Amino acid sequence: MNEYPQPVPENRSVRSARFFTVLQRWRSLLRRYWWILPGCALLAMAVHLLILWNSPPAYASQGRMIVNVKIQVQTGANYIEEFSNFLGTQVALMQSATVLNRAADRVHATRPDLVPVPVKVSVGVTPKTTIFNLRAVGSDPAYVQAYLDAVMEEFINLKKEMRTRSSDVTLAGITEEVARLEKELKGYEEELLQFQATNSIVFLQEQGNVAGNYLAQLNQQLAMLQSELNLLEMLNLEQNLERQQASGVITGVRPVPPGQQRSPVDVLRADSDYLKVKQEIQMLKAEEQQLSEFLRPKHPKMIALREEIQRKEKLLDIVREQSVEQIENRKKSLALQIENLQKEIKQWEARALEASSKMAQYQKIRANITRVQNLYDRLLQTMQAVGVDKDITPESVAILERASEAEPDRLSLSISLTLAGMVGLMLGVGLLLLVDRFDDRMNTFVELQDHFEEPVLGQIPRERSSRNHDLPLLRPDDDRHAFAEAYRNVRSSLLFMQPTNGDARPSLLLVTSSIPNDGKSLTTANLAITLALGGSRVLLVDADLRKGVIHRRFKLENTAGFSEVLQQKAKWNDVVRPTSIPNLWVITSGSPTQKSSELFLQPLTRTVLQEMAAQYDYVVLDTPPVMAADDVTTLAPLTHGVIFVIRAQHTSARVARAALDLLYQRNVHVLGLVFNAVNPRTGEYYYYSRYKDYYHRPSRARA
Repeated sequence: MNEYPQPVPENRSVRSARFFTVLQRWRSLLRRYWWILPGCALLAMAVHLLILWNSPPAYASQGRMIVNVKIQVQTGANYIEEFSNFLGTQVALMQSATVLNRAADRVHATRPDLVPVPVKVSVGVTPKTTIFNLRAVGSDPAYVQAYLDAVMEEFINLKKEMRTRSSDVTLAGITEEVARLEKELKGYEEELLQFQATNSIVFLQEQGNVAGNYLAQLNQQLAMLQSELNLLEMLNLEQNLERQQASGVITGVRPVPPGQQRSPVDVLRADSDYLKVKQEIQMLKAEEQQLSEFLRPKHPKMIALREEIQRKEKLLDIVREQSVEQIENRKKSLALQIENLQKEIKQWEARALEASSKMAQYQKIRANITRVQNLYDRLLQTMQAVGVDKDITPESVAILERASEAEPDRLSLSISLTLAGMVGLMLGVGLLLLVDRFDDRMNTFVELQDHFEEPVLGQIPRERSSRNHDLPLLRPDDDRHAFAEAYRNVRSSLLFMQPTNGDARPSLLLVTSSIPNDGKSLTTANLAITLALGGSRVLLVDADLRKGVIHRRFKLENTAGFSEVLQQKAKWNDVVRPTSIPNLWVITSGSPTQKSSELFLQPLTRTVLQEMAAQYDYVVLDTPPVMAADDVTTLAPLTHGVIFVIRAQHTSARVARAALDLLYQRNVHVLGLVFNAVNPRTGEYYYYSRYKDYYHRPSRARA
């Protein structure tokens, strides 16, 4: 038995992550653009109200009808409606163009004083009943009421017309079919009379029976003769003689005419047969063999025995010849008898077949007469039933409540406003989908992985700051535990990063982003602090010579800095300033300059950076955004690697990809991405933020 749980398939976790990513994206979208949904709904309702305001007032009249099925019409009747489709059929008929046009004509004929106006008729069914609720809406109350009454009346008239028309068509069809069957029945009866006039039915039946019995006898006799002939041809002479002797038949004995005596041969053939003579010869030969042992061949007794044996053998030859002749004659006789029987069988088979064919023809005529007669009788009964059903209503159609007095359609106003609001909501959802399609800002770690293949060094949770103050830097005993742990994760990613192509671990680091306000400078400062707190000697250099902010973060003066070093106005060792963080030193940006790209291109920059890297464990450069200036693409190739900062819900994926492509074009080694300002409530960061204070809460004493 396996004691360990089965591993969860990877695709399931991926699907779960993507589901929560989509859910979080929609939550963020609704949080930012929630006003779109109610705005679209209110706008749609306002437009609808404006349309209603400019439209003439609407009046509604209501009426009710009941349609009850009274009887179950029999099979073959003229008007049947399945109850499963009954209600839908009635509603469709009430709203059909035929009924509505007839209702308009009826109102025009009965109330010529009313001016026709467009009327909308709707029909509903009371549940579990056949009661129909009709509702008409129009601009003229009198015309609406009269029109609804006319609709109900014309529906009743249409049902009657349909029933009558259906009955007439059915009756005409049945009458035509009855006439055809009557003609067909008369033809079959005439055919039967003609057949009976030329054939005796009793004689045909008797002839068929006699022919059948006689054919059976002939076939039996033919089988016996054929069997005997086959035996004569298969057996030899001795076997035939043995078979005849066993059956008591003496072959070869011919009758003797009166007054004549039998010849010796005849006597022999009468007193003995072939087998007996053959047996006697064998006995004589045995006796001769026995006597030859003690008598000489010329002994009179031996001579007499040989003469007797010779005489018997001659007689045996005579009997054999006669037997063979008689067997051949018997075969010829049997063949003639078989041939004669076969001819006779063919003649009687023809007679039996003729009688059977005539009887089959007779039975067919009788069957056709019976079939047509039955169908004819059924159609006569149906025609009588149609005549009776024509005056029977299969369902009762009645007006339960006539059209009420038309009143202002307040229900239509509320329903139409509700529908307009729903349409507006759907338009709002469509607008949100459109916004989401064009908004490529990343909200979650899964979305970041979908857009970028670069490794992610860490995720920095979002921390709130006061409106007029920057977010404070990390401190050695910072109580923002999740915030501090996130930077420690980035530090671990750098410390345990595998060198490429045999190079040493990267120590000259450049931190940048694609656009401003991605939190690049704060990330740079906190990363340098975290590396210093880990025991490494760290030099933080503000390489944003246009708009540096590191001095403000550390509350330092910016009189001389990296700008003066590159302009050869000061040595870099002279502008290094200590901080309150152990092992951390800072070089501020110095005086602002717009020629920072030219300064980075000079050989002095490479020399200064190499000297810094030789004296410190880590040199961290804070630079401008890639898309804001050319400084980064000029300075980055001089470093060991670049850390690229992407801010959640702020950085565009297209812009970030373009910035990374610019770095790759300059052969820059991108160490990885830092996902900044991540919402702690997202699916990927939820459990980390939930248990972030696990090691910082005071432990409870156990009882």
